[in-house]
Amino acid sequence: MHVHARKAETQCKFWLNADIYEIEEAWSYNLTPRLRREVRKIIFDHFELIAEEWRRRFGGRSITEK
Repeated sequence: MHVHARKAETQCKFWLNADIYEIEEAWSYNLTPRLRREVRKIIFDHFELIAEEWRRRFGGRSITEK
């Protein structure tokens, strides 16, 4: 699964691996180190919600299922 973020002239995409709670940057444009940290923190803080909503929308097993 992945998420996109945009702020003014800055954009980025991060891949999320729900099995191991991993966040990996796919690409970015004009993303400063400060904004990168901010985006990663937001994703991490809301990881379970993002994963659950992704699966609800696109299908797949729940993040709480084993």
